[in-house]
Amino acid sequence: MSTTLWIILGVIVLLALFLVSLYNGLIRLKNRVDEAYSDMDVQMKRRYDLIPNLVETVKGYAAHEQATLEKVINARNQAMAAHDKGNAAEQVQAENALSSTLKSIFALSENYPDLKANQNFLELQRELTDTEDKIMASRRFYNGNVRDFNTKLQVFPTNIFGKMLGFSSRQYFEIADEKQKEPVAVKF
Repeated sequence: MSTTLWIILGVIVLLALFLVSLYNGLIRLKNRVDEAYSDMDVQMKRRYDLIPNLVETVKGYAAHEQATLEKVINARNQAMAAHDKGNAAEQVQAENALSSTLKSIFALSENYPDLKANQNFLELQRELTDTEDKIMASRRFYNGNVRDFNTKLQVFPTNIFGKMLGFSSRQYFEIADEKQKEPVAVKF
């Protein structure tokens, strides 16, 4: 009877160690996903701050292009609102729409040689391009961490215990609308 008790205690201890290890692994991956999202969030906030300056610079040269400028500002405001709500699916859609409208403002600059040569515009364009590059890199980093986290949740035996421990899969940050994947046409 004593041996059986030790075996049962040993199995319980091993199961407890297994669950602790599994839980800690999921926590590490969850924190990496959260960190990656935070990195992406910082770059998106930087973009929100740069957009009004870019729009104001363009306004001076392209006053009759008001509709394009309003679309950019509206897309920025919608992206900020979606960000504040914390709804990931809504934020993905709003951020993708903002990226699409930003392409249109750069395409617009092709029609205005003076604007293209303006130092303020060039510097804002350079900063925004740099920020967009960082956002793309941080999205790739985020999606890689989401892939690792979701994979961990889907493989055996984590798929059994993960949901019981309160973990759920995360959504990728991706472009859903095929139109947003197309380049902006520059017409003269």
